[in-house]
Amino acid sequence: MNLVHGHWSKARIVALTAGAVALAAAVLAGVAADPQASVPSGRAASALPRVDLSLETTPRLPRPLSAPPTTAQCEKLYGFACDQPDQIRDAYGLPALYKKGITGKGTTIVIVDPFGSPTIRNDLAAFDRQFGYPAPPAFKVITPAGTIPAYNANDPDMIAGAGETTLDVEYAHTLAPGAGILLVETPVAETEGTTGFPQIVAAEKYVIDHGLGDVISQSFNATEETFAKYQQLQPLRAAYLDAYAHHVTVLASSGDSGATGPTIQGTYYLHPVTSWPDSDPLVTAVGGTQLRQTGDRFAATAWNDTYDIAVNQYLAGNAGPNPAASGGGTSRFFARPRYQDGVQSVVGPRRGVPDISMSASSVVAYHSFGGLPPGWSLILGTSEATPELAAIVALADQVAGHRLGLINPRLYRLSARQASGITDVTSGNNTVSFRQGAAGRLHTVHGHAAGKGYDLVTGVGTVNAPYFVYELAGR
Repeated sequence: MNLVHGHWSKARIVALTAGAVALAAAVLAGVAADPQASVPSGRAASALPRVDLSLETTPRLPRPLSAPPTTAQCEKLYGFACDQPDQIRDAYGLPALYKKGITGKGTTIVIVDPFGSPTIRNDLAAFDRQFGYPAPPAFKVITPAGTIPAYNANDPDMIAGAGETTLDVEYAHTLAPGAGILLVETPVAETEGTTGFPQIVAAEKYVIDHGLGDVISQSFNATEETFAKYQQLQPLRAAYLDAYAHHVTVLASSGDSGATGPTIQGTYYLHPVTSWPDSDPLVTAVGGTQLRQTGDRFAATAWNDTYDIAVNQYLAGNAGPNPAASGGGTSRFFARPRYQDGVQSVVGPRRGVPDISMSASSVVAYHSFGGLPPGWSLILGTSEATPELAAIVALADQVAGHRLGLINPRLYRLSARQASGITDVTSGNNTVSFRQGAAGRLHTVHGHAAGKGYDLVTGVGTVNAPYFVYELAGR
């Protein structure tokens, strides 16, 4: 089974969260292509930081189900399709690798989430029983940045953190069943800007310095404009510089708001923006695609559910439009890194995101944490795509026999030579619309279109795993 580019109008997402800050007054100067280079100071409107966690919103309608729905059941119940984990495996051709013993064995995927989930061990076990998956060879939970506050089922941040943790753990394990999982919980919720990031940096540096993992999955980000200036962001890069030195791969979701992003005031920017840490040159930015299955073939298009009424009704309880699309664009902080010189015609002088994409299609996940009735719900967005790519990197690490470190240079080389493992995504866009302000005026932020080769919606495209895993490993 293989994945080809195509169109699917029925897809799904999420992250309707809003974060925050005053609009930036100027575009900042960029950073040199050298990952160790410093960044000149720039100017922007001042802002007290708050962070958008590229989290899927917890489904508001309807209640969780007692059994995972099939694609047909989702279409009948909700008006849009959903995927079970075996379908995601099939879409990327992973069973062919499993038959060869390539399951991520000997590797560890690090998942970083604020608060974590108090029921994640039991939830993963229930998920595995349902689909007949083996338990991961190791599943550890650590809190190196401080004690996690007691779970409060009335705290929306904790409920959101538990939902994100559920998605991250269950789908990293789905695609790399032989990899160990290290869940790193941090004690502070992120809001737009720097809040929560110091604890994440400390936790990730602990993991890296103690050699505890091979690939780090981050399903959070903050709109770049919510950092008043680069100097506010600079010390937070410490973990990524450390990962680069220790050859640890770091991934981050490109966000679920398409061409816009949340502001500190809880609104959306009215002009194109991107987010960090996915815009960091030392991080692989992961965008989202939608999938469609026809027989034994799967098609992918850029993920954008902004205008899908059924998806909006499920997630937001209204007809929309609400921003729900693969984040992508060019950075205001970072200049084009060397590995993007070959796509200069697309990114210009700036760092472009995303680098590559995976499925952001609606998937089923099991949860039993407080604040929601226990059961099966649909979750989607680039926070799904990121742990999926982490799993693919773990498979490649196994094949290579060592950590791959920063994979971006190789991604662009593979794309340039049209390697079999890269599947181009040539349809869709990340333009979004939303109503905002007292009058409820409809705004549209025009984004980018997917096209041949690299684009600012899906990056170099998506993966055909039976080839990609070996190509990424250099075999």
